[in-house]
Amino acid sequence: MPKMTGARAFAEMLNGYGVSHIFFVPAIMAKALAEMEDMPIRRVMVHGEKAAAYMADGYARASGKPGVCMAQCIGASNLAAGLRDAYMACSPVIAISGGTLPSARYRHAYQEIEDFSQFGPVTKFSASVDAVTRLPDLLRQAFREAASGTPRPVHLQIQNRGGQMTEQEADLNPLVEQQYARVPAFRPEPEMQHVRDALAVLAKAQRPVIVAGGGVVRSGAQRELVALAEKLQIPVVTSLNAKAAILDSHPLAVGISGSYSRECANDTLLEADLVFFAGSAAGGMVTHFWHFPPPGTPVIQLDINASELGRNYPNSVSILGDAKVTLKHMLEAAQAKSPEAARAWTARVQELVAKWRAEEEPKRDSDAVPIRPERICKEITEALPADGVLVSDTGHAGMWTGAMVYIKHPTQQYFRCAGSLGWGFPAALGVKCALPDKPVLCFTGDGGFYYHIAELETARRHNLNVVVVVNNNSGLNQEITLNKVAYNNNPRGGWTDMWTFTDNNFAKIAEGFGCAGIQVEKPGELKGALNRALGMNKPVVIDVVSDVNVLAKRVPH
Repeated sequence: MPKMTGARAFAEMLNGYGVSHIFFVPAIMAKALAEMEDMPIRRVMVHGEKAAAYMADGYARASGKPGVCMAQCIGASNLAAGLRDAYMACSPVIAISGGTLPSARYRHAYQEIEDFSQFGPVTKFSASVDAVTRLPDLLRQAFREAASGTPRPVHLQIQNRGGQMTEQEADLNPLVEQQYARVPAFRPEPEMQHVRDALAVLAKAQRPVIVAGGGVVRSGAQRELVALAEKLQIPVVTSLNAKAAILDSHPLAVGISGSYSRECANDTLLEADLVFFAGSAAGGMVTHFWHFPPPGTPVIQLDINASELGRNYPNSVSILGDAKVTLKHMLEAAQAKSPEAARAWTARVQELVAKWRAEEEPKRDSDAVPIRPERICKEITEALPADGVLVSDTGHAGMWTGAMVYIKHPTQQYFRCAGSLGWGFPAALGVKCALPDKPVLCFTGDGGFYYHIAELETARRHNLNVVVVVNNNSGLNQEITLNKVAYNNNPRGGWTDMWTFTDNNFAKIAEGFGCAGIQVEKPGELKGALNRALGMNKPVVIDVVSDVNVLAKRVPH
């Protein structure tokens, strides 16, 4: 084996795995970063460890390759906190942190605290690299874990608070395993008997529904999903993660179900007599805490991870396999169902969808001032290019984009926050790193944008030309209802202190960072602002002054 430093081995291995960006807060593995000087790896220094994790997450979701983020030991807790969203969204992120030295433990060493255990709940695999000779094999294991089965974050703690252990020299083999350079690392074939069993159950159902989850998108199975739905004439509901798996104009498309949803999708699941969860763990978000479909509804489930099969609903049929491969087998083996034979059910679902659209369309067309968020979403729908990518924050941002933005082109993509407010903007920068030639638009509220607003400087420094649309209502209006309840529906005194901000013009703040800024106060200005921003080829913030009293619909428990 060649003799080299751990820093050199680390750099060569990341390069070998095809990592194009690394997101970090100094000072961590400075020698390794220096070794990347002549490699095609862009070193993106950011202003906060959580932002680094969010950027790596966005990069991973958009590229299909593990995203890499790093921080020294004093920032490790922030890095771990930033992995929470990637874990919930099943995103392959590799986090590197500095660690304690055995000789300094329990002696109050500067900046050191034992934080290894903090990574346990938010990673699939967490290991301490205590000798430079272990770096290559543990880094390979990190990529294996991140990219195999259900992808999720992993963590390596490198000895010394800045990972200086990697500056040591040893006989090291910087071997890389290309199999694990992207997701999915493997495409397990399903047992054909289970495929046939599932098709038989689907054929007998009178009111079947497919619920497509994030596994469909990670597997690249969108075409197979739509083709199977068409062949069997089954309506398609999606999770937020799979929003772009089927065009909103498709006659079998219903919309997003669960907590951040379209009412028509939940109503469809209430009426279904069979639900096929494809690439979905049937968790609390997509089912709204297992209300849609209601308990007792027969379920078929397809997942790449055996431990997810039947976890949340007893399965009539469980299929273990990769989504793309399995749906292809199902498509080949299925007997086509004529549109006429399924007309009673598909027409009923189309009626539910048409009813929802008729109720919501006046809001999407509203000329009210301050601007309604539904109108913002309509203008985003019209302005987003055919190859555009929409990145959404959580809370009301996720509710608005999930329900009110329509996917019009099969080449459009949608990435959403799994629950960590503030994720949207830095994640969009990571998405742009992964997809530099595609237009990337981020939708967030002022509350979410405040979290990592300093990354405007990062966007400018690295020419990450993302368009950020800020739904600026000077408050966290999602909390209005909660605070009214807290005041027994009799709000008084300083109750608005619980959820309001001072007015700020984020367009001017963006200009202060050297980015472009546009403020929009009237609905008629939105179209021009979006088109202008998308053509500027620089980071742009569009501050949309919106109505604080317009709340996204909450799903009743």
